[in-house]
Amino acid sequence: MNRSIALIDVNNFYVSCERVFNPKLKEKPIVVLSNNDGCAISRSNEAKVLGIKMGEPWFKCQEIANQFGIIGLSSNYALYADMSNRVMTILREFSPDQEIYSIDESFLDLTAFKSKDLTAYGQTMRKRILNWTGLPVCVGIGSTKTLAKLANHCAKKQTQFNGVCNFNVMHHEELNTLLSKLDVGEVWGIGRKIAPKLQALGINTVLDLKNANPQRLKQLFSVIMEKTIQELNGIVCIDLEEIIPPKKQIVSSRSFGHAISDFNGLAESITLYMSRAAEKLRKQKSFAGSIHVYIRTSPFKPTDPFYSNGLTIPLPSPTDDTRQLVNIALWALKQIYKPNHNYAKAGVMVSELVASEGIQNDLFSSVKTNPKSEVLMKTMDSINLKMGRESIKLASEGFKRPWKMKQGNKSPNYTTQWSEIPNSF
Repeated sequence: MNRSIALIDVNNFYVSCERVFNPKLKEKPIVVLSNNDGCAISRSNEAKVLGIKMGEPWFKCQEIANQFGIIGLSSNYALYADMSNRVMTILREFSPDQEIYSIDESFLDLTAFKSKDLTAYGQTMRKRILNWTGLPVCVGIGSTKTLAKLANHCAKKQTQFNGVCNFNVMHHEELNTLLSKLDVGEVWGIGRKIAPKLQALGINTVLDLKNANPQRLKQLFSVIMEKTIQELNGIVCIDLEEIIPPKKQIVSSRSFGHAISDFNGLAESITLYMSRAAEKLRKQKSFAGSIHVYIRTSPFKPTDPFYSNGLTIPLPSPTDDTRQLVNIALWALKQIYKPNHNYAKAGVMVSELVASEGIQNDLFSSVKTNPKSEVLMKTMDSINLKMGRESIKLASEGFKRPWKMKQGNKSPNYTTQWSEIPNSF
C-alpha cells in the first residue's frame, strides 16, 4: 500500500511573519536579514523578482534597495519561533504522525486518511493556518518524503495546483511528464554542488534521476543518492522522525555588533552563550561531558592583526549546571585571551552529551548528588519561561552589552512581550 506523506511549508516564512503584524508591508519588496543585519535570509516574492539572492550581503544590495524601495528588516527570532509553534500545533490536529523538520516545515503521515480527498484535506490545512495565524502555506503530497518535498516545490512554483500538489492522484505518465520539466537540482538533498556532477553524467531532470541506476550512482556518490532514487520511485527509505533525537552537541555563538577588545566584554558574551547552551542541555535532559570555547578577530580587516583560538576542556563529571559550565568556560577564556585585539566573534560548544537519567558520576562528584543544584536550575528555567528570557541570570552576563548583535530595524515582539502587543495599525 502506497503511503501518503505531506510536507507543509510556510511561504517566505520570516517575511510572512512580519507581514502578519504589519499589513503595510504586503506587496512590498521585503528582505529579512541575518545576525547583525548581514545577509538576506528571507525574501518576499517582490524582492526575488528584483534579483535579491538568498545569502547576499545586505551592503551589496544598497543601490538596488534604494532604487526600488526594498525594505530590510532585522531578524526577530522570538516572533518567528512563536509563530512556528502555532503552525505546528495546528498541523498536529490533522495527523498524530508529525515530524517537525524545520522552523517552517512539517511532515505529516496521512496514510490513515486515504478515505478522504487528500487534496481537499490539504486545502483545509492551508485555510485554517491562514485564518488562525495569517501565514500562507503550500502542501505537497507524495508516497515518500522526497516526493512530498518535490510536490511542495511544485505547489509553490506552479499556480495550477492552487497551493496543494498531490503526486499520488496523478497518473504515471502525467507525473513523469511533470518530473521531466523539473531541474535535477530541485530534488531534496541534491542542491547546487551535486547537480552539476549529475548533469555531467547526462542526468539533467528529476525524471532522469528517477530512471537512473541506483547502484551505479551509489558507487559514484553515496548510499544517500541510492536512497534518493528509490524514494523518487515510491520506495520508502526515509521514515518520519516523530520524536526529535537529542542533539549530540550544542553550539551557541554570535558575531558581535561592535568589536570587543577587553576581557570583561568577552567574558559577558561567553557567560551569555554558555547560559543559553545550558538551558538547551536541560531542555533535552542531557549533561555535558566537555566544553569548547573559542574567540576570533575579523578576517576581513587587514589593518588589524588576526587572531583565532579555542580550547576544549573535558569535564571531570558531566553536568548541566549553568554556574559550573560558566566557571569552566571563563577559565578557558583566560587561557586563550590576548589583549590588544579587536574580537569579532566568540562562542561555546558543549559536547560528549549523555542522558541525565542513570548518569554515572565519579566518587567525588557533587553534580547529581547535590539536590540544590538541580532545584536551582529548574527554578531558573521556570522563572525565565514564565517571566521572559533573562528575567533571572548570572551577573557575569552583564547588562549594557555594547557588543550585542546589530538589529537596526527589528520589529516588536508582537506575541511574546505584553508591552509590545499591537493595539493599532
